[in-house]
Amino acid sequence: MKLIIQIPCYNEAATLPDTIAALPRQLVGFDEVEILVVDDGSSDGTADIARELAVDHVISLPGHVGLATAFITGIDTGLKYGADIIVNTDADNQYQAEDIKHLIAPILAGEAEMVVGDRGVAESNEFSPLKRRLQVLGSWLIGHASGIETPDAASGFRAYTRNAAMRIIVLSKYSYTLETLIQAGANNIAVKYVPVRTNPQTRPSRLMKSIPHYLVNSGTTILRAYTMYRPLRVFTVVGLVLIIGALILGIRFLYFFLIGQGSGNIQSLILAAILSIIGFQVFLIGLLADLVGFNRAILEDILFRVRRIELDGFSTPQEKSPPTDESD
Repeated sequence: MKLIIQIPCYNEAATLPDTIAALPRQLVGFDEVEILVVDDGSSDGTADIARELAVDHVISLPGHVGLATAFITGIDTGLKYGADIIVNTDADNQYQAEDIKHLIAPILAGEAEMVVGDRGVAESNEFSPLKRRLQVLGSWLIGHASGIETPDAASGFRAYTRNAAMRIIVLSKYSYTLETLIQAGANNIAVKYVPVRTNPQTRPSRLMKSIPHYLVNSGTTILRAYTMYRPLRVFTVVGLVLIIGALILGIRFLYFFLIGQGSGNIQSLILAAILSIIGFQVFLIGLLADLVGFNRAILEDILFRVRRIELDGFSTPQEKSPPTDESD
């Protein structure tokens, strides 16, 4: 069994040494434990620091493309190197590396295919009261959207089985945390949360530059991912809201018509007709989107099978390795 611990990095030269030093190099149940650093176009020599620390693999992206792309690059590379389990952790040493053994325990026990570290955000003193409320609200929304009990949706401390990792598709340019949970729920991937500890904060969050920035980007990601995997539900709700509005206006017009004042409220009848037409059109769009969703599901399954076929031919890193790898 091989475990690969991947670390997406962007200008983490100052924090990476402590993060690497804390990571385990041996774990019960694994023949090999390797460390993979994905440098997201850093300008502070992060990749050089990683090589000096003798990590097993360093992938340097050609420019700064964002956390989501760095994450999925690490997943793809870990799979190519034959990882049976991939653990993702942050480069700023946010998570206590000793908890990796707790993170992978449900996978080794056959209880889950994806495990997420729960930081206890609702009570954490590391977050401001407003940030705690936003994290709890976001986790509730993701839990509702994914159908998975989600105490900490934004946690990046995660473990994936090989099969679960092969199914990951990240379209967002902002982050991978929210989208992959909704995707896991849609694909019936068994997800489990385990409590994990955190270290004192070493730097401000780069994803939450400001509250409005976080709300806009997270909200857009949730809406896009949920609409992609539950289109009929989304469009049906929107269509019903419009139709109910049309019924209310129609009843209002009917009331005034019966009491002899219908001629002065003809606008309500016109607006009711417009809303009802739009509502039915939105519902029809939902039906079409649902059919498209079936095609998407088929394409995702084909992609999974293609990945599995390709990776079966990738027997060992020594025989063939990713072209951008700079392993020492």
